[in-house]
Parts: sequence; C-alpha cells; structure tokens
Amino acid sequence: MKRTVGWVLGILVLAAGVRAAVVEKVVEYKQGGVVLSGFLAAPEGVQGKVPGILVVHEWMGLGDYEKSRVRQLAELGYVAFAADIYGKGDRPADMKAASEVSGKYKNDRKLLRARAKAALDVLRKDPRVDGKKTAAIGYCFGGTTVLEMARSGMPVLGVVSFHGGLDTPQPASKGSIHCKVLAIQGADDPFYGFDAVTAFEKEMKDSGADWQMVELGGAGHSFTNPAAKGTMKGLQYDAKADRRSWRMMKDFFEELFGSK
Repeated sequence: MKRTVGWVLGILVLAAGVRAAVVEKVVEYKQGGVVLSGFLAAPEGVQGKVPGILVVHEWMGLGDYEKSRVRQLAELGYVAFAADIYGKGDRPADMKAASEVSGKYKNDRKLLRARAKAALDVLRKDPRVDGKKTAAIGYCFGGTTVLEMARSGMPVLGVVSFHGGLDTPQPASKGSIHCKVLAIQGADDPFYGFDAVTAFEKEMKDSGADWQMVELGGAGHSFTNPAAKGTMKGLQYDAKADRRSWRMMKDFFEELFGSK
C-alpha cells in the first residue's frame, strides 16, 4: 500500500516567463517488500483526467535532476511521477557505487521491469491521470529501463529514451512491443557504439515496432543533464542537444496524446 508524504505547493517559472503553479509530493510505495520513494508533480487545480508521464532516473538514483524534469512535465500540463528503482534512501555516493547498483538491475531485467511496473501502477492510479494515456521517459539507466518497459509490453502509449543503454539480454519478440518507441542518442556517445545501435535497429525491425532513433551530432553521453561537467571523457552536457531532444519528446507526446 502506498502512502503519501505531504503536499508542497511550488511556483515554477516557465521559459517564456509565465508563472505556473504546480503541486508536488513525495510518494512512498512498495515492490517485492522494498520501500521505494518516488516524486510526483501535477498542475495545480487540474480539471478532469490528463495524460501521465513516468520518469526514470539516471544511474545515480532519483535526485534533483529527475525532480526538475517532473516539474517541467507538470508545467506542460501532465501529471508526472519519478520512479525510484533502487529503493528509499539508496542513492549512490559516487560513480563507482552507481555502477555497482545500476549493474544489479541491468543484470536482472526481471527485477528492473518489476520496479518500473510498480512505479507505473502508482502513476496510473492517480485520480487525475487518464490510465489509457501514459508514457515513460528515462535518462541513461532510465533510458535502459523504459526500453525494457516497451519490450515487456507494459501499458504505455510510448517511451522516450535519452542517452540510454540500447542493449538487452531479452530482445523483443515479434509483436511484443505495443507502444511507440523514440530513442535519442548522442552521436559521439562513447558508451554505446556502432554495434549496439545496429543490434537495436535490427531488434526494432524484427519486432515490428513503431520506432524512431535519432542521433544528435556532436553530443556525447548525458547531454541532457547540466550537472554533467565533462569530468569523465565523453560525458558532457550539451545545451543545444538538450533543447532539441526535449522538443522531439514534446512532438512525440503530441502524436501520442493529441495537441496540448
């Protein structure tokens, strides 16, 4: 059973200078007996039911970056929920620890899918969400996760992977992907090379999925995250690629849900 921890009312500033009120809260829920702590935001005073967007975090776990994306999505009129794949309080302190904990789930795709499904259930049960109009987006590790959601046939209309891992030990079978797929990669991402891209394209074609993959020239890994300062080779924020990929996502959502 989930329980919610406090509502917080925040005033967020849109890029156009318009101020939009958003309500947000921490949501605790469980999967397999493990307590998870997600983050939900919605437009204040939303009328009727609106589409819901699940957001899956990078390998450092759910933090300020993912929360900022949830707020941005709420500004666009969606109810958005940031999943917690690792568990309440389990936030890696550094890249070494992040590699270890993310590897646990990459090596156990059944568990990864179960954690994603638990978060999706929270989102779909929100009374403001139209359960037939949901999508999932993810960054890095989260991109890997949302592609696994698509492969396993979860009830979403579409998924967007930003610089996510494309490979999987459980490729989609013919007809198993029921949603639309958008994968946005940095063309200069050193972590996912030609072989991974080729295998992903073949998997999507063989499965019969409705899919797109966009490679952004000059962009490396983590091109969407301003905190990526280039401390690791090939890991660098790219403002232009960030803007372009967000625009692609919004266009994708308009196709899924209709114009907003």
